[in-house]
Amino acid sequence: MSQNIKIFIIALVAVIVIAAVTVVGGINKVITFEETVKSSWAQVENVLQRRFDLIPNLVETVKGYASHEKEVFVEVTNARSKVAQAGSIPEKIEANQSLTGALSRLMVVVEQYPQLKANENFLKLQDELAGTENRIAVERRRYNEAVKEFNAYIRRIPGRFYASWVGAERLPYFEIDEGAKQTPKVSF
Repeated sequence: MSQNIKIFIIALVAVIVIAAVTVVGGINKVITFEETVKSSWAQVENVLQRRFDLIPNLVETVKGYASHEKEVFVEVTNARSKVAQAGSIPEKIEANQSLTGALSRLMVVVEQYPQLKANENFLKLQDELAGTENRIAVERRRYNEAVKEFNAYIRRIPGRFYASWVGAERLPYFEIDEGAKQTPKVSF
């Protein structure tokens, strides 16, 4: 074998090894981003579950003071049921947006009952809910940041190729429902 053929074979093997390492690294990066998103979503679900668990106690406490506000209680209960039935991430996001809106309307009812706002159990539940809503906001932001990184990577080249090889697709953001952006009306 001549010297030129040896150099050509060594160069060819080096190119193949570098290409393989690059492809494996790119695929691993897609998988790492995807796992970061899944982990972030799991944290969102943890705090959503906390809120989900608080709601029955909150509703029962408010019901004791405002039993004639049946429509709001039904709305909160129905929204909570939708959360429990949601399967995919987009369905869970939509169901939790509905629940957030229903809880906002429940808080409007609370504003109409000063004696309820003075109730110690209600105040504790309200503090728990407020803390939980803050946690949801933080975890939702972290999830959206992870989704942004993942989606940006798989839309750019070469990430697009690696994502297609492992079947990775763009993931949804956890955005605020348009109805939740409007300030609830309080009337006394």
